[in-house]
Amino acid sequence: MTAGRPPRVLVDATSVPADRGGVGRYVDGLLGALAEIGPERIDLAVVAQRSDAERYSRMLTGAEVIAGPSAVAHRPARLAWEQTGLPLLAQQVGAQVLHSPFYTCPLRAGCPVTVTVHDATFFTEPEHYDNTKRTFFRSAIKTSLRRAARVIVPSKATRDELIRLLDADPTHIDVAYHGVDHTAFHAPTEEEKARVRARLGLTDAGYVAFLGAKEPRKNVPNLIRGWARAVADWPRPPALVVAGGQGHDDDIDRAVAEVPSHLRLLRPGYLRYADLPGFLGGALVACYPSFGEGFGLPILEAMACATPVLTTPRLSLPEVGGDAVAYTTEDPDRIAEDLADLLHDEPRRLTLAKAGFDRAKEFNWSTSAEAHVATWNRVAA
Repeated sequence: MTAGRPPRVLVDATSVPADRGGVGRYVDGLLGALAEIGPERIDLAVVAQRSDAERYSRMLTGAEVIAGPSAVAHRPARLAWEQTGLPLLAQQVGAQVLHSPFYTCPLRAGCPVTVTVHDATFFTEPEHYDNTKRTFFRSAIKTSLRRAARVIVPSKATRDELIRLLDADPTHIDVAYHGVDHTAFHAPTEEEKARVRARLGLTDAGYVAFLGAKEPRKNVPNLIRGWARAVADWPRPPALVVAGGQGHDDDIDRAVAEVPSHLRLLRPGYLRYADLPGFLGGALVACYPSFGEGFGLPILEAMACATPVLTTPRLSLPEVGGDAVAYTTEDPDRIAEDLADLLHDEPRRLTLAKAGFDRAKEFNWSTSAEAHVATWNRVAA
């Protein structure tokens, strides 16, 4: 890094999926906050998929945005380009640091590399991944820990697991908590709630919300079973709405088949981004009984929408939720008991909604971006 000049950093955003899930939220939030920091402190270049390049160009005034080759829209081709084309691009743009935001990085980048490792669940919860995915990401994480100048993680829990399980060097791992877009995720108006209820065909009996990928570690089957047991005897039972990507958990269909016919379970798939505050904020409870997370963005987004949250005390989730959420276990009977207690206790729900809303204010992308910049300055020095 030249004295008096900010480091030239190339961020590889080609790994952002079209569905803008967790990694997409992270990259978008980070880049938006870096743009606010400005070119006086960060000389930013971003390479993105062609479908994202124009949007990033509008969002990142003062940064150089490069459209990657069309082939990077396909994962195998992107991974090959990461090892060949990305190092060449880093050299062409004069990058002093290359940041890879999703586990993998070039083996020979020609400049120092930082990598975001989002979680260690491929090691702590291996049974929840198929063999191909588990093997790939385990190898990627080990390689990044060896090759990267520094590794960025979104929680102390993830840092501690990498140290415990992989003997990672603690002095080379930096924690940068994720943030939440408080403009997009906010306490919704009654109109926003009503619009979502109308689109989903929900009644005034209320509903329990889940938003996220249907991966095995999200524990959606036991959420379904727990909800069904919790509300089965209600005269007007609240529905369960499981929104988000379809994922690959075959046990979900088996759990759905067990649901009594008088209960209403909706699986609407992806919801419009603009509808998420109304969806989350309109729920009686947002329930997220995960087996473990690297951060827990869905519970933070629900908290920011002033929704009472029920989750598990696994890995990073207590770092995010603190005392502002309710906790259960992964077991369907315990989920049923704790969910029923919360649904019957409106004063407690209101208390949790306010506590969660207040705690969510502590997490923002500006703070996360500052932590990233500190890491890059350290690497470029």
